[in-house]
Amino acid sequence: MGREIGSSGFTADDFARFHQRLALETRHAHAAYARGDFADAGLVAGFELEAWLIDDQLSPVPRNVSFLERLASPLVVPELSRFNVELNGTPQPLRDRALSRLESELTATWQQCLRVARDEESALIAIGTLPTVRETDLSLASMSPSKRYAMLNEQILVLRGGRPLTLDISGIDSLCTTHADVMLEAATTSFQVHLQTPAGEAARTYNASLLLAAPLVALAANSPFLFERALWHETRIPLFEQAVDCCDPEHPEHLRVTFGSGYLDADPTACFAENLSSYTVLLPFAVPSPIQSYAHLRLHNGTIWRWNRMLIGFDDKDQPHLRVEQRVMPAGPSIVDMIANAAFYYGAVCMLARQQVAPESQLPFAVARENFYRAARAGLGARLVWFDGREVSAVELLERQLLPLAREGLMRLELDTADVARYLQVIAGRLRSRQNGAAWQLAHYAKHRDFFRLTADYLEHQRRLVPVHEWTL
Repeated sequence: MGREIGSSGFTADDFARFHQRLALETRHAHAAYARGDFADAGLVAGFELEAWLIDDQLSPVPRNVSFLERLASPLVVPELSRFNVELNGTPQPLRDRALSRLESELTATWQQCLRVARDEESALIAIGTLPTVRETDLSLASMSPSKRYAMLNEQILVLRGGRPLTLDISGIDSLCTTHADVMLEAATTSFQVHLQTPAGEAARTYNASLLLAAPLVALAANSPFLFERALWHETRIPLFEQAVDCCDPEHPEHLRVTFGSGYLDADPTACFAENLSSYTVLLPFAVPSPIQSYAHLRLHNGTIWRWNRMLIGFDDKDQPHLRVEQRVMPAGPSIVDMIANAAFYYGAVCMLARQQVAPESQLPFAVARENFYRAARAGLGARLVWFDGREVSAVELLERQLLPLAREGLMRLELDTADVARYLQVIAGRLRSRQNGAAWQLAHYAKHRDFFRLTADYLEHQRRLVPVHEWTL
């Protein structure tokens, strides 16, 4: 949920000053894009992986402070709760063996984390929602010691007039509960994929990412259970949307976690203009910095969790660049599954973004959004509408159209042919077996009726580093 801040309280003047600076930086970003100041270099890939710390009883354990101190790795940082951590990958130019380099580094970091977790009498697991988590685990007592998180919770509750958050999800089963704070968000761990893109391709890449959100969720779904209820195949989606619902009285139509309001036109900085006009500032912390660092714009952007998010970053020479953060995929089930998901996304999104006729012109935004929620509900069993207006199964769409498209895209990017074959074979195996993480979890529970055994068997399969379509029950 972003970097630390340095304040523990805000005044009305803080909000006014922050908004004024935010407006200046937003206008500057628009002008800088128009001047061609943003980097127009090649594609760069990266990721963030959120994971759970669990004890020998397979329940969340709030030890990330001591765990991170012992680990002492710049690639692993705290998350919202004391039982979550985030693993980061070193950005890789998207060519040659970039994919296997990402996997090798993640595997090495993961194994290091497992060793330190053992020393902490705990374990690490990557899964969208942990089947053994209880609502009582998600309390402020488990919040990581960060002013940013404390102030986010405070400001969201201020916007809600102090009213508790309501969680209401109907799926296979139903769940309705209220919660006093934002800690429900800690139950939504993800594998977030980044793609830095030439500035001139950023808007088309963002739009293509929106189109791909639904098939990606269907392919990667891994969050079917919450509080011992089977809900959506990717329950993480409605859970996150409701966990930080500000119920903003000025803009009730603008949720903080959202699929978005529409496709972008040519200017990708329109996302930031919408942030300024439509979203109340949550963290009005003044950052002493030049306008061109976009510190306030980036801080505000970090409190609006679109499922696809446009980001501004900087290279080694301090030139700004644009990148798309694809946030729809859950953590897990295995490392090779996650890198395969990233490979599929990179290949498919590049092909769609570079087609002569913009594919977003062939699929209305409302249909892309409906596809997304259908895929979150039903995973690989979802039926989706594609460019010809015909409704097809997610598996058929992936097998017949998108997997070949992803393969062509990866080959055009001149990625290593052995890497392309390996990762797309993982995707093909998952589609043949109809077994992603959600399907495996649902089948395991149907057979054994035991969430702790489910979690133990999941953890054992994950440690074997084999893809989910090879997992047995």
